[in-house]
Parts: sequence; C-alpha cells; structure tokens
Amino acid sequence: MRTLAASLFITLDGVVENPERWQGPYFDQELGAELGRAMAESGGFVLGRVTYEEWAGFWPNQPYEDRMAAAINSARKYVASTTLNSADWENSTLLEGDAAEAVAALKQEEGKELQTSGSTTLVRSLLGAGLVDELRLLIHPVVVGRGRRLFEPGDDYGLKLARSEAFASGVISATYEL
Repeated sequence: MRTLAASLFITLDGVVENPERWQGPYFDQELGAELGRAMAESGGFVLGRVTYEEWAGFWPNQPYEDRMAAAINSARKYVASTTLNSADWENSTLLEGDAAEAVAALKQEEGKELQTSGSTTLVRSLLGAGLVDELRLLIHPVVVGRGRRLFEPGDDYGLKLARSEAFASGVISATYEL
C-alpha cells in the first residue's frame, strides 16, 4: 500500500496561492536539496489541472541534463481534472471519475509514495477525504495578506509534527502526519 504526501509552499499567514510571486528570494541550495530529497522518495505525482498545465508547459522545455527536469519529466504523473480531455505529457495519466476514489485506488497499489505538489484544490479535497498521510510544508518567512489559504475556517485536522528543519533563508520545512 502506498502513502500520499502533499507538499506546498506556504506563507506565515497560510497563503499557498501564487508562490511564484513570493517564494523566489528564498529559493536557495538548501530548499533545492529538500525538494530533491522529497522527489527521490516519489513513486509518482498526483496533480490538479492547473499545476499539471503549469508543469507541462515548463519542465519538458528544460535541458534534460537538469536533474530536476529529468526526474519530473520521467516521473509518473496522475492528473485529476474534470475539464481536460487528455494528458499528453510524458508518463501522464488522466484520472477518470471521482478524484478521491481514483487516488484511493492508487494508494492501494504497491510502490513508492505518491506526492502532490501545489494543486491546492486537489489537496484540500484529498485532505477532506482522509487520503493525505503527510503534509509537507515549506513555510516562507513572508506575510502576503491575501490569497488562497490551505486551511479555511471550520477545517479540523489533527496534525503531528514528524520532522522539521530551519534553513538559513528563514524557510522552515515541516512535515506533519495526519
């Protein structure tokens, strides 16, 4: 049986929307190494439509010598979308039917852990369905004031800190078990 880890860039005030607007100054070797470590554990990515389209527009155009590009391009990608008709990027599969049911079925397979990255709508629905085993947050020392948050009023999740590390940039990597 596989586990599902959800990874997100997040601000101190809980915003996960548009990290490209606020996380750039904090992306350094330590953060890159953390992302690489997590990627090495991945048996595939479960992505929502928006993240899938962003990645599919970027990663295939990167030099294959780039280890991150090579790893992401060759990784298995499962796409949860009600609007896409196909997922044509290398090693991509469009999940059919209810995303939570499809992910639950993927978790029943043997293999390395599944990971989400970004895909806030998908992560929120998978959290609500009890399918996320670990929540990996890269907490950035910035407050942006507005934007979509990971948790909304009324959410009720018990989290247990499994691992944490502070980087020189001020970013905190925190892994929580659900």
